[in-house]
Amino acid sequence: MKGFPGTPTEAPPAHKDDSQLRQKQMLADHYGRLARAGETGEKNVYTFVPGNLTELVRSFDLLPVLPEINALQSAMRGKSRDYIAAAEKAGHSEDVCTYVKCDLGMKKAGNVGPTGEPLPDPDLLLLSYTGCFTFMKWFEILKQEYDAPVAMLHVPYQADGMVTDSMRDYVVKQLRENVIPKLEAVSGKKYDEDRLRGMLAESAKAEDDLVWVLESARNRPSPIDAYFGGVYYIGPIFTAFRGTEDAVDYYRLLRNEVATRVERGLGPITPEGELGEERFRIVVEGPPNWTDFRAFWKMFADEGAVAVASTYTKVGGVYDNGFRHDPDHPLETLADYCMGCYTNLNLPSRVDMLTRYVKEYHADGVLVNSIKSCNSFSAGQLMMLREVESRTGRPAGFIESDLVDPRYFSHSNIKNRLESYFQMIAQKRSGAAV
Repeated sequence: MKGFPGTPTEAPPAHKDDSQLRQKQMLADHYGRLARAGETGEKNVYTFVPGNLTELVRSFDLLPVLPEINALQSAMRGKSRDYIAAAEKAGHSEDVCTYVKCDLGMKKAGNVGPTGEPLPDPDLLLLSYTGCFTFMKWFEILKQEYDAPVAMLHVPYQADGMVTDSMRDYVVKQLRENVIPKLEAVSGKKYDEDRLRGMLAESAKAEDDLVWVLESARNRPSPIDAYFGGVYYIGPIFTAFRGTEDAVDYYRLLRNEVATRVERGLGPITPEGELGEERFRIVVEGPPNWTDFRAFWKMFADEGAVAVASTYTKVGGVYDNGFRHDPDHPLETLADYCMGCYTNLNLPSRVDMLTRYVKEYHADGVLVNSIKSCNSFSAGQLMMLREVESRTGRPAGFIESDLVDPRYFSHSNIKNRLESYFQMIAQKRSGAAV
């Protein structure tokens, strides 16, 4: 981990609570299982976080592999710089999504995953297209690299801000006629709807606890950070574990942990330890930077700034709008889930969400972290920022970084902008108090 200017290169060990340690072990076990797939004969499906069909994949005893998770995990471990350089040397533009380049660089380096263990080649590429055009081009490249079969699930965009019956029927038809037959062919097993129903019921339990945790940020002080801490909270449910008992157990542990913090009137845990005074409550739009994640978080914690809500924690499902996976309507609920992911929402719906968060979580303002190489998030953010500022009367801030490319994380520039933003909030408070 990189140190801060004037400090030793090695930062002290990050503070981790029990749920974070549990999540870390879950991920390590999953990567270990993937590494042994050649010996055990287990097959896998490469897919993406937004609109993922984890329960359906697991109902066939197939293991999910998520390329963007591999990329961000590699970045947090300091490996993405070399992977991106290898991809650019192979001809991929500087403007291409850095998740893509990190993934391709990892492949060219032997397809060794972020934990240092090899990843198996995909037995199936399953693309649920949910608002990010890059995903389709990414899978075109992966098909060339691996020569693997592809299942494409086209998910209609919520252009009018709603899901219609015809949209749902369109997705269900694809699941029945395209996706499920491909999963049957790869796994050698027949579709078992009763097993899928059971997994969806487990998902709903975990989703209830996740929403409770995220909504705990309405307390003062907030017991959680819903942006930096939030990326750990969403990890199991947005990746390989939704629909499993492991996920249910994790979210029960997390909820109990956060409930204890609420009872004691405690703020969130940060990598540096427990946050002291909560000085600023903000809503954050956009993904975090992964290459300097701890340094990025520390800039907020040093100012006493807590993210009480974020849109990034909705990229794999907007559960706080009331959606839960419904075991009584298995394919229909999978369709609704895919269409309801944040990246599949139109800009007015995103503005409505941000506005609601600022008001309901009593935030001092909204902050945009604009990602250089992610058009899915960055398009329209300035318009969104100004509209939320106008509706709420709360000041907005804007910073820029990237997902996994360390060349676009300017520590001093971001720190200066954040300090100026928090000063603006403080001055506005002072003016209101006069």
